[in-house]
Amino acid sequence: MKMVLISLLKIVGIVVGIILLYGLLGYLLPFIEIKAKEDGHKKEIPIYIYTNGVHTDIVMPVKNDLQDWGSKIPFSNIRSQQTDYSYIGIGWGDKGFYLDTPTWADLKFSTAFKAAFWLSESAMHCTYYKTMKEGSDCKMIMISRSQYTNLVRFIEDKFDRDQNGNFILIPTDAVYSDHDAFYDAKGKYSFLYTCNTWSNDALKAAGQKAAFWTPSDFGIFQHYK
Repeated sequence: MKMVLISLLKIVGIVVGIILLYGLLGYLLPFIEIKAKEDGHKKEIPIYIYTNGVHTDIVMPVKNDLQDWGSKIPFSNIRSQQTDYSYIGIGWGDKGFYLDTPTWADLKFSTAFKAAFWLSESAMHCTYYKTMKEGSDCKMIMISRSQYTNLVRFIEDKFDRDQNGNFILIPTDAVYSDHDAFYDAKGKYSFLYTCNTWSNDALKAAGQKAAFWTPSDFGIFQHYK
């Protein structure tokens, strides 16, 4: 009995130690800034980083001469069916988190456990916007055409595709509004690679300021105050 108790205490100690270490690294590592890369080209395309308090999205123009998101993420897949949107926000994350956890108040232990330990699928959340307003939850960044091309490539590479090369819509009523939709994605969410980690990597792909590593939106936004 004594040996069992000692073993249990060791396991609990290891788990608590891992949680504390994760919390410490999750707080400290985001302060290490990856500097923006200057490519010498004119910064003419506006993008935004936007957070709803849980998930961080990269927001881009719906259409320009480099990319037409409306042709790949059809307006017919959103409830409003409207086509006069100016921006689209895209984020990657755990499918369970996206479909079942629009806010932290909706979080369930089962969802968190599966997400943390690579036990569920991932999804892309795509939201159309007519306007964007800067604030503590939304920051605009001007990037060059080449940087935008790299960003688009990074984002597109995370979408799962069907045999015809089209993004795969997830049929669900668990959308957040009348102007968003979910699509199947590649990769596994975990406590080491979260939706915010992905958005942070998207900024790196576009040659913009980013945290060395971050599991949270705080780690991104602190570099854009």
